[in-house]
Amino acid sequence: MYKILIVDDDKDMQFNLKSILDYEGYKSFTVGNGTKAIKEVQNKSPNIVLLDIRLPDMSGMKVLEKLKKTIPDYNGSIIMLTAYGDIKQAIKAMKLGAFDYLTKPFDNEELIITIQKAIQTQRLSREIKHLKQQLDEKITSENLMGKSIQIKKVLKQVELIAPTNMSVIIQGESGTGKEVIANLIQRKSHRKDKPYIPIDCGAIPDTLVESELFGYDRGAFTGAEKTKEGKFELANGGTLFLDEITNLPADAQAKLLRVIEEKNITHIGGKKSIGVDVRIIATTNIDILEAVDQGKFREDLFHRLNQFKILLPTLQERKDDIPILAKIFLKEANKELKKEIKDISSEALKKILNYYWPGNVRELKNTIHRAVLLAENDYIVPENLIMEYFDKNPKNYLHDVNDQYYQFKVSNQNNISFDEIMKKVERDLLSKTIEQANGNKIKAAKMLNMNVRTLYRKMEELNLPL
Repeated sequence: MYKILIVDDDKDMQFNLKSILDYEGYKSFTVGNGTKAIKEVQNKSPNIVLLDIRLPDMSGMKVLEKLKKTIPDYNGSIIMLTAYGDIKQAIKAMKLGAFDYLTKPFDNEELIITIQKAIQTQRLSREIKHLKQQLDEKITSENLMGKSIQIKKVLKQVELIAPTNMSVIIQGESGTGKEVIANLIQRKSHRKDKPYIPIDCGAIPDTLVESELFGYDRGAFTGAEKTKEGKFELANGGTLFLDEITNLPADAQAKLLRVIEEKNITHIGGKKSIGVDVRIIATTNIDILEAVDQGKFREDLFHRLNQFKILLPTLQERKDDIPILAKIFLKEANKELKKEIKDISSEALKKILNYYWPGNVRELKNTIHRAVLLAENDYIVPENLIMEYFDKNPKNYLHDVNDQYYQFKVSNQNNISFDEIMKKVERDLLSKTIEQANGNKIKAAKMLNMNVRTLYRKMEELNLPL
């Protein structure tokens, strides 16, 4: 319901205007002076302000100026109310940002038409702003992916799959841009104007997954005071984005499979079957086939979802994109932090290229933003680059681990065998690498240039927790 503030010190005018507006279905409220008007705009942000030019404490012109100065982001429309002799003032008010003016006495139809025009103008402004934002997001998203051969291949896959209704699995390490790709697919699909409902499968407690996905009826359980739609209903006709789908518990996986097959859901505590038309885009930061092999993800659900799979390369695998992305993030950071850093020095760029980026694009973005904040001159220098794992690459500390156990062997007083020492070396190396990869075995295997199956076999041999 649109809110309209009436600012006039004439009680009869207040009453008449309020009666007309309430009858037309608007929510109106009144004040009698400029000071109260400014406070009401700050507190209630009305869609329309009907502002009399002549007020007891300050003129309507002064109120308009104060509103523009103290609430610069106020996007409501101000319509001036004026007597015939104040028309010049009203025109001046329009130059200062008022939408229109009405000359007293005015008829009801003139009032309502002017208000409707103001509301329509606001609606069009919002739509233009939204379209511009969508265009900016599209340009930014595709630029942020880079220009390497690997990324061009991914973007070509997006172009192919987006116009279809096929389910998509996007697989890639944390920070590689899975959500960006999911958004691109949505924006290029014929469902782009339909609901796009994201759900973080790892952030919902197991006990609440079903109610979040499928909804519940009133009285289904203690605290269910009213019926709640689930994400499938909210996404009906559009797209459901299941982020990190491998985090779903087994029970929820089974029910998700049934919904995909039958295209129907039933609320918890409900009996009615509700038809849903939903496209699913799912992401995972682990090898989903490995999860299937290990019994952590249902094979039948995998085959239902795996109508098309997009594999995102790590930043380490597409180093050609690093300088491009770094420059984009530099420009972003300058704008956000209100700085004017010109470029990245050659020494700093060398350090960036030599780093192995375990956090991928997200880590690169954060690193550049920090560097811009820390930079004291026109260029980012190596000292400005804070990289959490720069000195913790397994390739760097492997030598240290071997040195440690070489010294141990030389001074060994307990006659521990060479094989036992090497097992300790391997166990420490694997443990440290897995810790650096935040428990991600695929990432750990890549850091060690090892097949992931070999990594699991080694972990079993060394009695490391899987």
